[in-house]
Amino acid sequence: MTPFDLEQIDRLLLTTRAVRKRLDLERPVESEPVLDCLRIALQAPTGLNAQDWRWIVIRDAEKRRAIGDCFARAGDSYFAGVLEAARESGDARQVRVYESILYLANHLGEVPVLVIPCMKRLPGDASDALASSHYGSIYPAVWSFQLALHSRGLGSTLTTLHLIFEQECAKLLQIPDGFTQVCLLPVAHIKGGDLRQAPRRPLEEVMSWDGWDPRWPNTLPDQTS
Repeated sequence: MTPFDLEQIDRLLLTTRAVRKRLDLERPVESEPVLDCLRIALQAPTGLNAQDWRWIVIRDAEKRRAIGDCFARAGDSYFAGVLEAARESGDARQVRVYESILYLANHLGEVPVLVIPCMKRLPGDASDALASSHYGSIYPAVWSFQLALHSRGLGSTLTTLHLIFEQECAKLLQIPDGFTQVCLLPVAHIKGGDLRQAPRRPLEEVMSWDGWDPRWPNTLPDQTS
């Protein structure tokens, strides 16, 4: 097999970040690179090779503003409160995360391109196994799309905040009742230079061999990012 350039591939994987404040709201995004990235995304593995996804690319300014309004209302209703709580607790890392989310909430309608992948809606009583299989059939493609964007100097972040007003957005985009919006991906050029690797917990703290590490707590911190 022809070897890959592991240095370049690892750099792409290590530095593809959730981009919010560094999305360039002024610079237009051409259609062709977005289409190229979607063609790459469609090569991702999908359950039973069903490929039962639909991708809506939103360039219309009025529709972007309308979705941005839904996103802003959802963000203000939740994250304003948790941001204040994080400030009072002195948690600087969470303050940065929440400030970044609220920044995007207030500017989403200005992002040049919004991408919403859709799938058939699951029944309300769907089991965890079915939900895991269902969404596991599209999230690899979402991540491939984000990696391809980054390789072309474009940034994005995976967000679901607009789904608080899913029906309003569905009506705007004429999405049939039998489909659900999986997430939303704002797409813009990245400003401010290269992205860097993020701080993460050491692998030894989060990985174990052959079973649950008895030193781990039975619950994880309840944090939103």
